[in-house]
This record gives sequence, C-alpha cells and structure tokens, in this order.
Amino acid sequence: MTAGPASSDAAPRRLLVVSDSDSYTKWGAALASRLPAGWEADLAILASNVRPSARQLAAALAGTKWTPDAVRDVHLDDLSDLVTRVRPDAVLLAMRGPLVRVAAPHLHALADRPVIVSGFPGLTIPAVPKAIIYREQTDLVVLHSRREVRDFTALAEDLPAAPRFGLASLPFLAAAAELDRRPDAADVVFAVQAKVPASREERVELIGMLAGAARLRPQGRVVVKVRARSGEAQTHAEAYDLAELIADPSVTRELGFTLPPNLVVEDGPMAAHLARAAALVTVSSTAVLEAIAAGVPALLLEDFGVGARQLNLVFEGSGLFGDRADLAAGRWRTPEPAWLADNYFHEPAADDWVARLDELVAGRAAAPLPALPRRHNLTGGALRRAFERRNMLGEHDRSLLGALSLVVALPSRGAVRAVRRLRRRLAGEGQLPATG
Repeated sequence: MTAGPASSDAAPRRLLVVSDSDSYTKWGAALASRLPAGWEADLAILASNVRPSARQLAAALAGTKWTPDAVRDVHLDDLSDLVTRVRPDAVLLAMRGPLVRVAAPHLHALADRPVIVSGFPGLTIPAVPKAIIYREQTDLVVLHSRREVRDFTALAEDLPAAPRFGLASLPFLAAAAELDRRPDAADVVFAVQAKVPASREERVELIGMLAGAARLRPQGRVVVKVRARSGEAQTHAEAYDLAELIADPSVTRELGFTLPPNLVVEDGPMAAHLARAAALVTVSSTAVLEAIAAGVPALLLEDFGVGARQLNLVFEGSGLFGDRADLAAGRWRTPEPAWLADNYFHEPAADDWVARLDELVAGRAAAPLPALPRRHNLTGGALRRAFERRNMLGEHDRSLLGALSLVVALPSRGAVRAVRRLRRRLAGEGQLPATG
C-alpha cells in the first residue's frame, strides 16, 4: 500500500541531499525544492574532484530553496557522522554513478540506515546496465520520462535485486515554463555538451558553423553557453574546451577566417540565457528540454551524427533535428506532441517518486531497512573498492589503500586494455573470433 503525505501535525520527514558536481547539485537541489508539504531538506556537497566552484554553485542553486551559504560541505569519511546528526529519513545521493557505488556502503553501515535514493540530472536514453549496477545499493532511482521508466524496468528484469524506479518531472522544467522571456529576445544560444562532438576536429568544425551563423545575424549574438570556465570541473571531462578553442589563434588560422565579434562565450544560469534567446541550439543537452518548457524554439545539429555515442538518440522522432544549413538560415524547430508525452513532458499527475519514497520511509518506520549487498564487479575485493574511491575522490581520498591501489590498478588496467586492443585488431584481420 502506498503511503500518503505526512499529516500536518506529524513530524516532518527529512531528506538529505548529498551532491558532487555542478549538474548533479542543480538537479538534486531543484528536485528537493519541489518536495510537497510535510518534507524538509538539507543539502551537502561531497568533497571530490568535481566539486563546483563558488560561481558554479551559485548558478546551480539559482531558483532553488538554497543559497550557497546554506550548503554544507562533507568529506566521505564524515558522511556517516553527518547522517547521524541530521537524522534524515532518506538520503538522495545526487552524484555520478561510480561515486554512488562508493558512497552507498557508508550509509548501509549505519545501524538504522535511511532510505537511499539516486537518479540522473538529464538524459538517460539509451538505458544501459551499468547505470543500474552503479546504483544497485540504492532503494529508489528517480527517472524523468515514461520512456526511461519503461526502458530501465525492462533492463532491470535481467539484473538481480534491482532498485525501484520512480517517475518525476525534471525539476527545472516547471521554472522554465514560468520564465518571463524578454520581448526583444534575439540571442541564438548554443548549449555546450562536454562529451559531444568528441574530437578536436569536429569541435573546430562546430566553431566554424557557429561563426557562420553569427556573421549572418550581425544585429544579434550567437552565445556559446558553457557550464565551466577554465580550471573549473564538470560532471564529464571536456577534452577540448570549446571556449579555449574559440580563444585560440590557431583555430582561426585553421578555419581561414576571423571569428565575428558577435560570437561570444558566456556562463551563468541557463534560465537567464533562455530569457533573452530567440533559439536554443545544441548537439545534445538537457538544455533543449528547458528551452521547450520555456517556449523557445530549438535546433539539434545532426551534422555530427545521431545515436547513442552522440547522446542524442532520445530525440529521434522529436522533430528537432536539423543541419548547418538550418542553423545558418535560422530554421528553428518545435517538438512533435507525440514525442513530448513519452519524453519528459508527461502530465504531472503521473509523477510517483514521492509516493514511492513515502512508502519506503513508512516501511523503515515499521522495521529497519536491510543492507543491500553489492552483487556486481566484485573481482579485486578491497583493493578494487579502494581504487574506485580514489578514482572518484581524487586528492580528497585520505586512505593509504587508495594510494596503493593506483600503483597496482593502473598498470593492470593498461595491460587489460592492451590485450583488448590486440584482440580487436586480430579479430579484424580474421585471426581471432570476435568476442562480445
């Protein structure tokens, strides 16, 4: 039976959000800010190699119930103590999947552990097994579309002891829908994605496309909206920083022309950019969904491919794809209604994540929650777990075993990868059978 919301005279239920990067902090803070009456929430940021800068933190918290000075800082070694002091009913691990796997055991070690929740800050199609495996020690995973719930549920059928899945509207979309757009909105905003396009050659090509569009719009601006400035961390590493490439004189020489002055690089909250945007352009970014909610036309560039590798597979059937010619001509797109209903724009009444969370909290009140075992990736034992911790925390890992794990694991991983490369080459030459 699903538990209802807490009554007005009952003690409030409490959620502790523990985040790592800027995108996960934005998501976790926004999701917790939309909890119904009867819930209270706290926010802490875990010390890691992707902790947001002060500027990134301010942008991530814009529009949420938190200001930067209201956020706690916590080291992984102190997480159990923080949970013991705050005594939350549930903890939302708003962090990258591999770090969820590192942090969850600290909560399972508690005598009366809280409900453990995790999720994703954006697009998660196609669903892949490792996304569930990283979160196998959580009770509830929050997803954001009917399609995501359907695909993850089907995928979980082949995995033992998979977590429950709950549906929640992406928390930024409600605020975007209420955005007061400027009547003179004229910017073409390009939302940078750290992982696509992947190569330097493609990213230089992209700069040329944006510069061409800017030259054709001399009275407006083409704004390259970045998540991080030089030296700041992101959820995903950006191998070829687009802002740095735009500022690099060698790129101008490669393109064969000077970049126009109305091609500019800016950061800050996406909402502020959408308020003055005539269109949102990207290769793949959750910002497209914010643009749709705000009524801003969009364009997804298909010039670099459409598929899982480009992180834009979910937009097939959306009607939003176009190419460089559409960018130059300003032929913006609006989404297909049928696509919207299955992808991130379901009716709010379909959201069930809070009901599922309430049910788990009620179950915890009746009896302590069991510890959830780690069932996957057990080879290597304590040394493997130490390496995973070191890899995710970086310089914030205090353990001696973590430092030792780098000495052992990195050469081993290199050897394994070399063997795999050799097998692929030999399979391609017909000397070995290909393996899946």
